[in-house]
Amino acid sequence: MSAKGEEFLTLMLWTYDLFARPSFNRAGESYERWAYRNGFVKPVQRLENRGLIERKPGVSDARVCRLTESARLRVIGGRDPSSQWSRAWDGTWRVALFDVPVGDEGRRKKLRRYLRSYGFGCLQNSVWVSPDPLRDPAAVADRNSNVTSFILVESRPCAGETDAAIVNAAWDWAHINQLYRKYLRILDQFPKAEPRTDSAAKTLRAWAVEERDALLAAVTEDPLLPQRLLPEGYLGENAWRSRVCVQPAIANQLKCLPTA
Repeated sequence: MSAKGEEFLTLMLWTYDLFARPSFNRAGESYERWAYRNGFVKPVQRLENRGLIERKPGVSDARVCRLTESARLRVIGGRDPSSQWSRAWDGTWRVALFDVPVGDEGRRKKLRRYLRSYGFGCLQNSVWVSPDPLRDPAAVADRNSNVTSFILVESRPCAGETDAAIVNAAWDWAHINQLYRKYLRILDQFPKAEPRTDSAAKTLRAWAVEERDALLAAVTEDPLLPQRLLPEGYLGENAWRSRVCVQPAIANQLKCLPTA
């Protein structure tokens, strides 16, 4: 997707998604005019064709639209943190064990990328864990693998190991929290002056892009574990609550963007 399309989705999220839910009644006339003036006509058409935005039938102003659920998830990294944290956990760990020959580094890297994309954390170099059932276990396994080189098992610790110890070892929480600290700093820096001039509008738009990039960086690294597994000192929930608190103020700022 083009940078302008991503920017448009991001600004729509702030404008219409005040409480993480898209809504038709929050559409503001000035924002639509601003979108047209800034060259968003073609991106809007492309996004609509891809099912990322939709228009309300029967509305006289055809420019009034809203994000679809798939678009909302795209803007926030593909997963809804609140839903992820509140999901249930059955107490079972899914463990990937593999023994790829040292000379086959390409295959090893590919396997690790797959495991990370499925939310696994690295307990040891060849031992990866996830709290979630795999919807398609076969997609994770290498087609050329057999049980001597790769195996997925479901297990629970049985020698006094705690779930907290597994969580702390499998993910780099210091790095994850560092990303959330950066995001919180950016969130605190959002422009508070009403963007009624082109210069102020440009500043707000630049901040919105920076905010989204920082959020995606943090959420991409964060496994978004179930609540009962979150480690002590974890900043993800605090960052998300701060974002929700700031949303109404930012939405009001966007309504003041200069029009044609």
